[in-house]
Amino acid sequence: MLSQNELIKHFFNNYSKTKVAQLTAAINEQGFDIKQLIDLTFNADKTIGFRAIWLLDSVMLSDLERYSAYLGYFLSRVKEVTNESCKRHYARIMMFMTDAKAPDTVKAALQKIDLEPTVEQFFDWIIDPKVKIAVKIFAADTLYNLSGRYDWVAEELALQTEILMRSGQPFITSRGEKLMAALKKS
Repeated sequence: MLSQNELIKHFFNNYSKTKVAQLTAAINEQGFDIKQLIDLTFNADKTIGFRAIWLLDSVMLSDLERYSAYLGYFLSRVKEVTNESCKRHYARIMMFMTDAKAPDTVKAALQKIDLEPTVEQFFDWIIDPKVKIAVKIFAADTLYNLSGRYDWVAEELALQTEILMRSGQPFITSRGEKLMAALKKS
């Protein structure tokens, strides 16, 4: 089993997509305390935090069912995310975990968790003008996925999407139109 110190050493040794794939395979085979990996995303050294969340993203998405057991802890930390580079991955992981095609095990795990604090945090990220566009997109997709669970989300998401689309940025406009169409269908 990898130790936390060994993992951190890997973060500073030619860290790339290839290295992330190798570490993901090692964690899946040898094991590593996922709560420790989540905690590393909050490291004071932003480079360690970013590399930890990049790895966490890869690990969790490599086996959604297996790692759904850690969703409660993962989500309990979302409101603490301040590293701008980490927000994107937190929202991205949740987008996949809340997707309609997610395994039943994941859906069952999410049903046991109060997601309102996460929903509120994701709306905060969408509203905050300093938050990067990719974070906003992943957060909006997650909120759309949760709009069936919380009936007020769809209306607020439509409003915030309209506001974002006013920026005129092509990517936001394109994704916003797609999201608005989906919201009207549901």
